[in-house]
Amino acid sequence: MKLEIRIPEVGESVQEALLAQWYKRSGDRVRKDEVLFVIETDKVTLEIAAEEDGVLHIEIPEGETVAVGAVVGFLETGGAVDSEVSAEREPAKELKRKEPEPAEQLSRRAAREPSTSRREAAPDAEPVWRQAEVAPAVRQLAAEKGVDLSTIEGTGPGGRVTRGDVLLSVEGRERAEVGKAGDVPNRAGKDEAVGRAAHAVEPREGPAHLVREETASVEEAVSRKPMSRIRLRIAEHLLEARRNTAMLTTFNEIDMSWVQEFRRRHKEAFKKKYGIGLGLMSFFVKASVEALKEFPEVNAFIDGKDIVIHHYHHIGVAVGAERGLVVPVIRHADRLSFAQIEKAIADFVMKISENRLDLSDLEGGTFTISNGGVYGSLLSTPILNSPQSGILGMHKIQDRPVVMDGQIVARPMMYVALSYDHRIIDGREAVGFLKRIKECVEEPERMMLAI
Repeated sequence: MKLEIRIPEVGESVQEALLAQWYKRSGDRVRKDEVLFVIETDKVTLEIAAEEDGVLHIEIPEGETVAVGAVVGFLETGGAVDSEVSAEREPAKELKRKEPEPAEQLSRRAAREPSTSRREAAPDAEPVWRQAEVAPAVRQLAAEKGVDLSTIEGTGPGGRVTRGDVLLSVEGRERAEVGKAGDVPNRAGKDEAVGRAAHAVEPREGPAHLVREETASVEEAVSRKPMSRIRLRIAEHLLEARRNTAMLTTFNEIDMSWVQEFRRRHKEAFKKKYGIGLGLMSFFVKASVEALKEFPEVNAFIDGKDIVIHHYHHIGVAVGAERGLVVPVIRHADRLSFAQIEKAIADFVMKISENRLDLSDLEGGTFTISNGGVYGSLLSTPILNSPQSGILGMHKIQDRPVVMDGQIVARPMMYVALSYDHRIIDGREAVGFLKRIKECVEEPERMMLAI
């Protein structure tokens, strides 16, 4: 029996996807729920797993752009095949569940195993289960470039080695070789080089004295790779925001003393009760909701000649991923507690790391928060996430001198930035919005008392 493998639907606006990489080869036996390949759309990256046990037959190679719903391969299923698959996969299952060996057994086994140099000299001796994790195209590229896959740390889903990892390894090797070629190995070599240079600058007879200097001709290495569909979409989205909005940014700073002290006093009890850490983002999500209620124009967008104001609060939280920035949306954030907001963010981070983020997780946001402080940014101007009209930028917390009650004291301060569409939000509303966020974070009791 043949079971077709199709590109799944990931949203109404997505019509095609890039078949980025096959994790199995044609003819391989696979088990149900085992990942077969990964696809990239202009919004998300998804891993596609087998629906049944069977033998894989690939119809479309990796690197091709295919329409949603297209058949890219099929699984040959059946009783005989299924039992054979189960029998073949059982040893690998036992390998994963095997208990750790005692130290004495490990040392005895290490003495019997070949040395590291021998393993490096014989890459073909790599275990079959490890080789199966590398796509055929990646293995072929590594063979062409003379790269030992066992020396590469993979950056793909599940730690798999990708084509980019191989190319980066080759680039690093070439850069190291160029560096060695440019070094003078010893003193004698230096003296000889100095002698050649002195000889080269001696004046020659004639009407004009020409001065020559020998220089080492070193080729500067470059690498080129195509932009992923997600990166292309990000670029288009940002340019669209710059072209179609009158974007302006206003700034303020927040004293984070209260929040830091609150987290210090209650973080253990909070984690014990809810099973999640108390981060900064939940405070800013709550404060943003309060500010959006007071300044609804920031929670709106322009549709033709109309202004559409949302009376609900779907807050997007920008998260850095391997293939680019994504903005999953916390829906009805005004109805959620601090713990529910932190859990939602943690779930999104897990989904992103496992390539399980759905298109529905990215749609419908009315306002966005971006935290550049996690990367060390002190100040920035975030770009609008169209068609939204406002985005809040958080930054690094840094001790700075401030004046309080006529005294100069050190306080943990954070710069915050609000970028907004000046077509529907005036400066007064933008400054008032950011001031409201400052008040709510510095004095959270204002949120509780609605003052």
